[in-house]
Amino acid sequence: MALNKKGSRRITVDGIEYRWRIRRKPSYMQGLCWTPLTYAVEAASGSQPGTTLIVTSGQAHPSNWVGAEAVPIHPAHVAASIREARDRGWEPTKAGSPFQLDRSAGFIAQQ
Repeated sequence: MALNKKGSRRITVDGIEYRWRIRRKPSYMQGLCWTPLTYAVEAASGSQPGTTLIVTSGQAHPSNWVGAEAVPIHPAHVAASIREARDRGWEPTKAGSPFQLDRSAGFIAQQ
């Protein structure tokens, strides 16, 4: 799965360039704050798409429908997620299924 270039942002972590993107509209579950915000990361270089990293944050989607406070995802958070995923075995240039990284500890779903 390759990220759409439109709406993605570039980030360089440890000399490697990546693109990351947050879904513009929340999913139904994110809109109701039942699940936290997720974003996708992939290596920006290479002719073949590699494995996509899917990060589950511990924050609500900024466009949620219940008015829950949302903290923006900063590039430092993305860089830390990339480093953690690489430490856990994510290989961004190798083809395969998306690599899931759950950083949602402390997320409390809205009732």
